Amino acid sequence: MSEVNLNWISEHQLRRLDEMLIVVDEDDKVIGVDTKRNCHLNENIEKGLLHRAFSVVLFNTEKKVLIQKRSDTKLTFPGHFSDSCSSHPLYSPAELEEKDAVGVRRAALRRLQAELGISPEQLSVEDIVFMTRYHYKAKSDQIWGEHEVCYLLLVKKNVTITPDPSEVDSCRYLAQEELEELLDEAARGRARVTPWLRIIAERFLFKWWPYLDEVTQFVEHHKIHRV
Repeated sequence: MSEVNLNWISEHQLRRLDEMLIVVDEDDKVIGVDTKRNCHLNENIEKGLLHRAFSVVLFNTEKKVLIQKRSDTKLTFPGHFSDSCSSHPLYSPAELEEKDAVGVRRAALRRLQAELGISPEQLSVEDIVFMTRYHYKAKSDQIWGEHEVCYLLLVKKNVTITPDPSEVDSCRYLAQEELEELLDEAARGRARVTPWLRIIAERFLFKWWPYLDEVTQFVEHHKIHRV
């Protein structure tokens, strides 16, 4: 069954299906490891398979957030508008380290470099702020889906990006009103957005936006929002 819808996925994305992800319980406790492929099969998700992930919201100094349109060759939600960068920490010592969520932040830095072409000189792990976590489930199609405890990470910095076309179709910075308009367009069926972009925006970003210069009041390291 896992082979059915793979003919449209790029070679790059096919290779990534063998990445080993961190399997967790609903309290984000590590309980195992499995492939990206297995973690995203709806048949496994319906049996309770849950993995750790992250979403990055990257703001520039004009307080606009970077939104990307996912490549058409992505496994889940291809061609959808999404957050700045979303992916998974791998089951490796460096990315399993939990103190201050440093493992997840290392994974985010790795993917920001790979996906958006942000050079190491522009961004470090210290620039990535762990804000909170949310737990969600969503079907992309009849075969593939998402079931994640997702770390929401914030970056406030001007960077130069060179997106990898196998990952990202396009990028643009949006003000709050423009993001609200995009979500409204999606609600009317005129645009496609990932379910986690809507969760992030409506649950968190629209509340944080007026206070981007001082977001510590919104940090909730010990909470997992159930959505």
